[in-house]
Amino acid sequence: MTRRTKKVGISGRLGPRYGVKIRRLIREIETKEKMKHECPNCKYERVSRKSTGIWVCSHCGTKFAGGAYLPVSTSAMKAEKRLAELQAAKEEKKEA
Repeated sequence: MTRRTKKVGISGRLGPRYGVKIRRLIREIETKEKMKHECPNCKYERVSRKSTGIWVCSHCGTKFAGGAYLPVSTSAMKAEKRLAELQAAKEEKKEA
């Protein structure tokens, strides 16, 4: 028997319902969600999603809050980047 979800991947369970665009978006989000992610504590790629916003590392057992579909939300990444920029500017000003 042949594989039925070769093109559509994880969104094959939806069948022909909901439209192509929505199924593609679901496929992109769910493939990122189901990947193994890096633990912020032990740096192993063993983090998996337990429920919305709750992530657990199966290696060290660390449980932490994150984004709904990724361990680090995009707003958190932007905030970290901005804090790093501000800290670099502060150090640059201190040296001068």
